[in-house]
Amino acid sequence: MDVNKTILIGNLTNDPTIKKLKNGTDLARVGLATNLVWKKTKSSETKNKAEFHNLVFWGKLASIVEKYLHKGDKVYVEGRLQTRNWDDKEGKKHYMTEIIVKDLVMLGGKKKEEAEKEVAIEEIDIEEE
Repeated sequence: MDVNKTILIGNLTNDPTIKKLKNGTDLARVGLATNLVWKKTKSSETKNKAEFHNLVFWGKLASIVEKYLHKGDKVYVEGRLQTRNWDDKEGKKHYMTEIIVKDLVMLGGKKKEEAEKEVAIEEIDIEEE
């Protein structure tokens, strides 16, 4: 048995882009940022690393995203990873990994200062170059 499941909680990096396909199906795309925050054990310095994800919503979920979500909103999503590729005009191959979202929970948007207060700091001993 194989499993392809992704669970993310993060903030939208832009307003959703909405498209209606020829067959009438709605499609929404939006970026999501997740952050890893840790405290270096030796120096007590707080570090932060952001990861960016491409989310894709289909059908009814795309309509909900269009109506209710905006840049900065915090969301919980579950879905599956999908990688697609294409060649540009110069023949260069491009790849994009996306999360095809099946479940969405809107956690609400907060001001940056309020969100930063809630960040859990994980103590990780990381050797830096």
